[in-house]
Amino acid sequence: MLIHPQLFNYKIIIGSLIFGITAISVLGFSTYQSIKAEQQFLKQENKLVENELSKMIQIYDKTKVANQMLSEQLDSIKTSSQMALDKIKIMENDVESLASFRSNLITEKSRSTSLLKAIDSINLRNGQLENEKFMAYTVLDDQKKVNAALLKTNESLNKSIEKAAMMTVNSFHTKFYKSGTHDNETTKASQTKCMDVCFTLAKNEWAKNGMKEIYIQVLNPLNNVIGKKNAVRFDKSLLIYSDKQLVDYNNEDLNICATIEPEKNEKPFTKGTYYISVFHNDHKLGSTQIVLN
Repeated sequence: MLIHPQLFNYKIIIGSLIFGITAISVLGFSTYQSIKAEQQFLKQENKLVENELSKMIQIYDKTKVANQMLSEQLDSIKTSSQMALDKIKIMENDVESLASFRSNLITEKSRSTSLLKAIDSINLRNGQLENEKFMAYTVLDDQKKVNAALLKTNESLNKSIEKAAMMTVNSFHTKFYKSGTHDNETTKASQTKCMDVCFTLAKNEWAKNGMKEIYIQVLNPLNNVIGKKNAVRFDKSLLIYSDKQLVDYNNEDLNICATIEPEKNEKPFTKGTYYISVFHNDHKLGSTQIVLN
């Protein structure tokens, strides 16, 4: 078999070219696949960074803080995170830029964690202070109610003591006379010139002893005061009385009598019902009534 050297050389050259082209194609395809995979990875990493920044911003938006200094720091870190998010959205996907953002993100997250912990601590303390304030107001309100109840009880007790210490009169006895000498008793209005009003200032160990001004008021059937008709004022009240008796009261039964007769310019006694009341200061101690024929 004859071999032509020139033909053989061509075959070697063609084979080498085919091998080279194949190798280059394989290498090129491999490089393409590698670049594509890298781009996909960068895109995913970029998206992760975006998501982390977005979540951080959402947390900042929901965080409430009353402290002025921490509020300003929160606004600052929120602005910084928002600027980073806006920048990464338009950034070219390359390893160097992504690495820089990753580094900055770690720093921002560390700063954010410290700040949020401080805010949580202050908010917790503020909540505790609010609870303490509420409890203090509740206790104060309860104390006010207790004080009001005690004041009401004291007022009631004072009234009871005052009422218990108030003097009373009983055993009224009234007589009508034909003359001021009290010699001739009568029951007829046409014969009556004067009347005696007698009563007992009752024993009361709770009452204050000492000199007492006792006022006697007699109203005739026409509802007019008969007798001296003097007047005395007690705070907002005015008492017109028929007679006044100054007595020394020693917490024992004390019998008192007063003679009542019309003034010269008054009409004499008339038929009808006469109303008799006894006062000490502005307190009525007792009363009775009698009919004159």
